[in-house]
Amino acid sequence: MSEILGFIGLGIMGRPMALNLLRAGHELQVHARRAASMQPLADAGAQTCASPAEVARRADVIFTMVADTPDVEAVILGEQGVIQGARPGSVIVDMSTISASATRRIAERLGERGVEMLDAPVSGGEAGAIEGKLSIMVGGSQGAFRRVLPLLQVMGQNVVHIGDIGAGQVCKSCNQVVVGATIAGVAEAILLAQASGVDAARVREALLGGFANSRVLEVHGQRMIDDDFKPGFKARLHQKDMRILGEAAAELGLCLPSAAMISQYLNALVGQGLGDLDSAAIAKILQALNGREPSG
Repeated sequence: MSEILGFIGLGIMGRPMALNLLRAGHELQVHARRAASMQPLADAGAQTCASPAEVARRADVIFTMVADTPDVEAVILGEQGVIQGARPGSVIVDMSTISASATRRIAERLGERGVEMLDAPVSGGEAGAIEGKLSIMVGGSQGAFRRVLPLLQVMGQNVVHIGDIGAGQVCKSCNQVVVGATIAGVAEAILLAQASGVDAARVREALLGGFANSRVLEVHGQRMIDDDFKPGFKARLHQKDMRILGEAAAELGLCLPSAAMISQYLNALVGQGLGDLDSAAIAKILQALNGREPSG
């Protein structure tokens, strides 16, 4: 008999991820803070639940996809949280991006109830979630990973078991500093081309064929040229991820200058009320610092 699945958190990422599980033929129990967020899933055949605890009572494997560390703590450990309904032998898969140390604490609490936890943050944005092509970075036991791997492969095409619980969150922080630093580098290259009177679109085309090629240059380089920052991944969420990374660096006594620079760019974006733009809008801050208007 196939396992019954639960999914909690049906926002810009969670909703398409849950829909992909439904389309793959899985029975799904869902919960979100807003009833309207559950309706597309109910229309597709999911059963709605009044609380995370109710999801856990009905499901064998429960996925969570919410915004930040306090949200995960509330959803899993709160008064009506998953821990109140989860049965021994069930698995909680948190796909949010949160603190690795908090993840370990939550896993310890669940373990006292005989419930396993995996941390499985993702990269790939809304488009990756819709297409089922996310990169999924997993921490936790090998046994739990093997159990849920076929489910993760419905939502992502690059699923890697990184290590023990919390390792997925560490990997996600690594991802965010690489992505952020590359966005900043591409923004500087586009600005240099434009300020030199050179066609930035042709510069991008040339760079795509060489060692500078990257997914960031391909997608976000075009966004910068077009001055089009409709969000695939909102700057305020990237800011939150960099805050988590900064806290981890402080715990470890690490100096990460590129991460600090990215955080400042994102702080400026959010501070100017632009937090709902894509994080590629770092280019707008760089333009402003150099006294230039966007060319798009």
